[in-house]
Formats: sequence, structure tokens, C-alpha cells
Amino acid sequence: MERLPNIHPGEILQEEFLSEFHITAYRLAQDLRIPQTRVAAILKGKRRITADTALRLGRYFGNSPKFWLGLQDDYDLEKEQIHHLADLEVVQPLKEAA
Repeated sequence: MERLPNIHPGEILQEEFLSEFHITAYRLAQDLRIPQTRVAAILKGKRRITADTALRLGRYFGNSPKFWLGLQDDYDLEKEQIHHLADLEVVQPLKEAA
């Protein structure tokens, strides 16, 4: 089964929000009162969405900050799972928990 690509939250921000609402990265940075370099780095997948940024994005777009942090957490978990697959396979589940 082919694995789907791990999508960074910045790509979702770009495609589902900025493009959809015709907002530039510059305008988003200005409206959120954050540096444009932070927005650019998120959009390029070079920076995580922090709690501060999630709070601002949630307020701005009218959704939950947990939505943004959830996207980031899902991305991070998938990335780590792929990167450490061999390490994780040697960990045996606790028998009492099963």
C-alpha cells in the first residue's frame, strides 16, 4: 500500500486558507501581528506552528487553535514514525496493558 505524503500545516494554510480567501502571506503577517519571516517559514514547511501562532490563526480564521496544533502534531508524529520506524518496532507492548 502506497503511503500518502506527510503534509506540513503550512501547505494546508496556503492551499485551504490563504488561496481560498485570496490573502497574501504579507497581509496575514500584518493582520496577525507577527513577523513576515515567521509566516514565510511556516508556508515553506521550515517552521512549526507554535501555540502562539495557533491562537492567532484560530482567532483570525474563526476556527480552533487546537485545529492548528492538531495539524502540527499529526505532521510531527508521522514524520517521527517514519524516521524512527526500526527503533519503534523493537519496543514490545506492555502485556498488562493489552
